[in-house]
Amino acid sequence: MQVAIDGPAASGKTSLARAIAARFGFMLVETGKMYRAVALGLDRGLDLAAIHVTMNDAGRILLNGEDVSDILHTPQLDQGSSRVATRPEVRELLVRLQREIAQGRDVVMEGRDIGTVVLPNADVKIFLEASAEERAHRRASERHETRIDETLQAIISRDTRDQTRTIAPLNPAKDAIIIHTDNKSLAEVVSEAIALVEERFHTGDTAAK
Repeated sequence: MQVAIDGPAASGKTSLARAIAARFGFMLVETGKMYRAVALGLDRGLDLAAIHVTMNDAGRILLNGEDVSDILHTPQLDQGSSRVATRPEVRELLVRLQREIAQGRDVVMEGRDIGTVVLPNADVKIFLEASAEERAHRRASERHETRIDETLQAIISRDTRDQTRTIAPLNPAKDAIIIHTDNKSLAEVVSEAIALVEERFHTGDTAAK
């Protein structure tokens, strides 16, 4: 079974994906980390051709064999990953990797083009929405940042880049369920999403019979 979760920066995709993966025992794939790893490689002075990003069975992201999962969430890589995501050769490479990971597995995959490009036939597609202000407060709280105005401007800049890029722009799939997360707790969003997945399980069981 494939569950696709999309949405803009700091909309809660990763927290929701982790909760669904834990609830159903699915493999968790955080595709944003793959783009961050590419950006990290470029920041280190590597040529794109020399950058090899993979994911191990534990869901850890490897950059040329080095586990970099714990150093990928910085403001610099927030913007860097968005920029590299506009490069066709990067998207082609990572989309192929993401599809290979999902092949024959129960997965919950989160990103910005999962339901539209990577897994267009996913069993459940969820698109999270939240205001830029709400997302800025969440991001600042996560990273213990005090300049909310700077965080907000960074998120708005990222949104613009993600939504206007010519390749796989950030948009909900036509058959995605949109969940608005403003003024909702994580528990409320998780409950709503789990109900969607369980409904799909039930429908699939009924169809099989």
